[in-house]
Amino acid sequence: MVVLDFLEIVERLKAMALPAVDRVVGVATGGIVPASLVAYQLERPLSLVLINYRAPDNTPRYPAPRLLAPAPRATLAQARPERILLVDDVSVTGKTLALARRQFPQSQVITFVLKGQADYVLFPEIASCVQWPWKLAHPAEAPGPIPATIEPIPRAESP
Repeated sequence: MVVLDFLEIVERLKAMALPAVDRVVGVATGGIVPASLVAYQLERPLSLVLINYRAPDNTPRYPAPRLLAPAPRATLAQARPERILLVDDVSVTGKTLALARRQFPQSQVITFVLKGQADYVLFPEIASCVQWPWKLAHPAEAPGPIPATIEPIPRAESP
């Protein structure tokens, strides 16, 4: 498993030439953080579409990806005929991105993933599983000991 640092992801994203688009749409839930980073960098509105295929342990939950909550009507209305950058964390077969793409039939949809198969891939050299910094590892896969308690951050004294 490859462990990526948040700043490494941000720096790679800053260096990438992204397409000119009108809106960024993230595939929830895995694509929420990557889509947020991309929308911020491009200074474009962010929308989400909720699609699920895998369980938290990464095994398939359904025979095929399922649309659990469509994009809000306002997003669909605004998305015609926009150029959309559809963002997810990983795409192996492309089935989730294909289902998400079908939600925007009047738009030009360009795909972006952190790893896998898409029009734009941030880490094309990575083929193995990745521990993203915003996802908690299963305790059996954690890179180090899991603290029993979390210490509060001390507050600075007011003058």
